[in-house]
Parts: sequence; structure tokens; C-alpha cells
Amino acid sequence: MEEHFLIVILGPTGVGKTELCLSVAEHFHIPIINADSRQIFREIPIGTAAPTEEQQARVKHYFVGSHSICDYYSAASYEHDALKVINSELSKSGIALISGGSMMYIDAVCNGIDDIPTIREDIRSEMKRRYNEEGLDALVEELRILDPEHYEVVDKKNYRRVIHALEICHQTGNTYTSFRKNVIKERPFNIIKIGLSRPREELYQRINRRVDQMMADGLLEEVRAVLPYRTVNALNTVGYKELFTYLDGTWTLEEATERIKGNTRRYCRKQLTWFKRDEKIKWFSPDDIEIITDYIESVIK
Repeated sequence: MEEHFLIVILGPTGVGKTELCLSVAEHFHIPIINADSRQIFREIPIGTAAPTEEQQARVKHYFVGSHSICDYYSAASYEHDALKVINSELSKSGIALISGGSMMYIDAVCNGIDDIPTIREDIRSEMKRRYNEEGLDALVEELRILDPEHYEVVDKKNYRRVIHALEICHQTGNTYTSFRKNVIKERPFNIIKIGLSRPREELYQRINRRVDQMMADGLLEEVRAVLPYRTVNALNTVGYKELFTYLDGTWTLEEATERIKGNTRRYCRKQLTWFKRDEKIKWFSPDDIEIITDYIESVIK
């Protein structure tokens, strides 16, 4: 049977994945399957640095602007949807390309994630109401009673993780722990993981410049447009949270912009820490397009 290969190009925010991926996709005549958990939302292209119309005209992209910020979407949803596209593309050429910086999305495709049920809307609304009325401490205590094993390991200050665990408990009658098997799933294709990196200071400078460019491109206007939806999960992300605070009158625009830069750099460090744990990643500079292309050719031939 002919071997199939999934090329995974990953790296921290601002490193330069977009142009490199366009070159690789054009070289192999394949589309790009986006693995950025925020670029899938059509209302927020500026703050998520989504591929432009020109870039999407060069190469077909999947999962860019494909959903609304009001849609419920998770890593489990992405695993299901992305694998369908990947298998379709593999059947055509034997090669598929996925790229992004969302650690959970990439892991979902490469390793699979636990089959945790999708939460019903009534359960979700009820837990949101209880969080607003009772506060996080009360929900953390309830989790201690309903799922003491998960209580020991969960980040008790991360209200989203606490709430999600309780949603599972209430919807299924079982503990969240019972669904977490952490078993790596077999995939019917070979995975080539390519990591992109730059010197830390250069990466930080690129991030700072990109935030300035986003502001110049109209990020504030984009944030104003989605202000009525500020509580949806899609907007719980860097760039939007800070400018919401500016619009509330708490920070000046300059303060909010500097916070975006600082929080983006912090997220970048988190991504690097996550990726560095994966020994299967082969690291390159994003500027070494020919070297990366030759490396892929050597693996798949």
C-alpha cells in the first residue's frame, strides 16, 4: 500500500509560518489545512492574523473564516473535521499539509484526544449562570466533591476548566476523570513535524511590530464590532481582552497596546515550552524554505 504523509508545520505566534507554508504548499501543489483555533472565526481576521484574501487566492485554505464566533467549536470538533479533510487530500496526492500554533488542535490531529461528550446548551447556560451568581470558589468546591481525582490536578484558578469538568459531571453523571484516558490514537498516515523558530529577541521584535501593524490595519474597529459578544469563548484571547478593557475606560489605548504585546510574548513562550517537549519535531528557521522543502522531499520519496 502506498504510504501517505501529513506535513505538520508549527511554531510560535509571529515566527513566520504563513509565508513558509504558502511556499511549501505551492511546491507540492496541495492546500493548507489551518490549525489555528482563532483564525477559524470569520469576524476577527485582523487580531488573529488570518491569511489574507490574496494569500488564500494563492493557495486553498481550510478552516479560515469557516465559523462564527458564536459557534461552539472545540479541539474535539477540529479533530473530527480536520481528519475528514486530511483523508480526502491524502486520497488525491498522498500528501497533506497542516499548519498552526494551536497546541491542542495539532495534538488532536496527531495523537487524538479523549472522546469527551459535547456539552448540551442548557447545561452550558446553567453553569455560566451559576458561575456568575455563585463565583468560582463554590464551583471548585463542588468539583472536589463530584470528581476529587480531577480536583487534585485541575488549575483551580482557570474557571473554564473547572466549569467544563462540572459540565461533564452534570451531563453524564460520571466524573470528568473517567473520560480522560490519554491514549494516543493510531493514524493511517506518517507524520512529518517541522518546527519553526527564531532567536528570542528577534521573535519578540516581530511580535511587537505585528501588533503595531494590526492596530494600523483596524484592530480597534474590529474589536468594537464584536463588543456585544465579548463573553463568547472565541473572544477570550489576546488582543480582544485588552482592547475591551480599553473600551471600558480602564486603560489608555497605549496601555492596552503594550499589554497586547506583553501577553502575546507570554503566549509565545508558552507555545515554545509546549512544542519543545515533542522530540519528533525537527526545527528550522522559517527563512530556510529550500532546506525545508528538500527535507520533506527526502522523507517522502
